[in-house]
This record gives sequence, C-alpha cells and structure tokens, in this order.
Amino acid sequence: MHNNNLTFSYFQFTVFADYGPLRYLFFSLSLLIYMSIISANAVIVLSVCLETSLHQPMYIFICSLCLNSLYGSTGFFPRFLMDLLSDTHFISRPFCFLQVYITNTYLGHELTLLTIMAYDRFVAICQPLHYHNKMTFRMVLLLLTLAVLTPLYVFSYFLYLASSLPLCENKLHSIFCTTFSVVQLSCVDTTVISTASQFLAVISVFTPLSSVLYTYLRILLVCRRSSSEFRGKALQTCLPHIVTFGNFCISLFCEFSLSWYNVDGITTFDTVFSLEFLIIPPIINPLWARIMPFIEFSSVILEGLDLKVPSDYFCCALVLYK
Repeated sequence: MHNNNLTFSYFQFTVFADYGPLRYLFFSLSLLIYMSIISANAVIVLSVCLETSLHQPMYIFICSLCLNSLYGSTGFFPRFLMDLLSDTHFISRPFCFLQVYITNTYLGHELTLLTIMAYDRFVAICQPLHYHNKMTFRMVLLLLTLAVLTPLYVFSYFLYLASSLPLCENKLHSIFCTTFSVVQLSCVDTTVISTASQFLAVISVFTPLSSVLYTYLRILLVCRRSSSEFRGKALQTCLPHIVTFGNFCISLFCEFSLSWYNVDGITTFDTVFSLEFLIIPPIINPLWARIMPFIEFSSVILEGLDLKVPSDYFCCALVLYK
C-alpha cells in the first residue's frame, strides 16, 4: 500500500548518482550560475523599468526576455540545487507538474518574444519612417499579451492531459520533470498524446522559425539595395537577435531529440547537455541588452537611407552604462 501511494504521489529522479565530495563542487558551480543569471537579468529589468528613456519597444522586449529568464531559471535551479546535496531524489506529483508547466511556458514565451523582436527589427529597418506609428505602446502591449497568454493556455491543456494519465511507475529518467518523461510512465496507450505533443513541439519551433527567416529575408533584400556601410550597421543591429534565436533553436533541438530518444541509451553527458536551453539563453539575454546600447538603432537605419529626421527619433540607451 505504501508503494502504491508513493507511485501516485511522488516521482523519483534516477539520473543523479552518488558523486561523494564532488557534489559540493557541482553545487557551488550551479549556484554560481544561478546567482549570475538572477543578478544579470535583474539589473536589466530594473534599469529598463526605472529609466524612462529606455521605455521603447526594443528595450521593453529585452526586459521581457530577461523576466522570462528569471521565470524559467527559478522553475529549475532551486530544485536542482536541492537534489545535488540530497541523498534521496523524490519530488511530489504537484511540484513535478508545476515544474513541467513552468519549463514549457518558459520555452513558449522565449520563442514568441524572439519572434516579436524579429518583427520589431523588420519594421525599423524596412519601414523606418512608420516605426513609431506602428510600434506604439498599445501595439507593444498587445504583442506582449499574446506572447505571454498563448503559451499559458496551450500548455495548460497539455498539462491537464498529462496529469490525468494513470501511472504505473514513478521513476523519471531525467534530472527534472518533463512532459515526455512523465508520459512514458503511463499505464495506458499514450500514442495520441505523444503524437500531439511532438506535433505541438514541431509547430512551436518551426512557426516562429519560419516567421523569423521570412523577416530576415525581407531585411536582406532591403540591405542589398543599400550602401555597404548601411549593410554593416544593419547587420550589427540584427546580429544579437540572430545569435540568440539561433542558439535557442539549437538548444530546443537538443532537448527534443533527447526527450524522444530511447531513455536507456541516454548518458549522463547527454542529460546535462539537454540543460542548455535553461542555462545559455538566460545568460545571453542580459548580454544582448549590454551590447545594444552601443548601437543607435533608429539613427543607424535612417542614416543608411540618407533621411533627415528629428533627433528624438534616435534611441538613447547609454543609461545602462551610467
């Protein structure tokens, strides 16, 4: 009876091993990474919120990315740090599904925010004179609302499906709770929900990816008709977004590949490598915000088009370095 209650009430992580004194080293390194993520992203969020000159679409979107980094990191690192020092690795069923929901929505928010930022680049480069008319505060608020609420609603439905499945085991072959690892423990046929989850994962990645590629194709066509100086400055403006989005897509590909792979063939290195999407993007996002102040975004674009505009069209962003 006790084992049945344990099966339905708790999950056990089986990937953690007894590393002896080394676990204190792993704990220290993980804590250092977590505190770096928290401090770096918090500085950017506070800077954008408190400095009125940074209340512009570009910095509001970067601030949203940093908030999402804090959200995703907090959903993973506290529990992970606890498991590194613990001799037993059990997690209650409600907290496991909460971690699944936070991780999935973090991924969804990151993708939608990066897609919106690609649109922001497109309007600023291809339609510079209409930028302030299109990217109004109301439009920015609408885009952010859609970016936040869409993943919340979609993943709520899949979380409900996964949490309602009867489970025959409680051993998770991972170091944190994921949808695929939980569904694999079900006693019933999960072909439908697994197929639907995989389809959603593919759509969630390739839809934003297609939008971003289309956006940068349009930007590339505009750059081809412009001077070499303009092309160089436009590339400087877009490069941080390209690097961030490309790295995140690679991270998602690694995570999905390992999730769908046969769990018996996954090594500890593979499992740790799958954490890239929870570690690298939260570190890159605040670095992006530190790079962008050196790029006077609106002035770069308008200068390349050889247009005369008032100085208040220019982005003033050196406040982050005051």
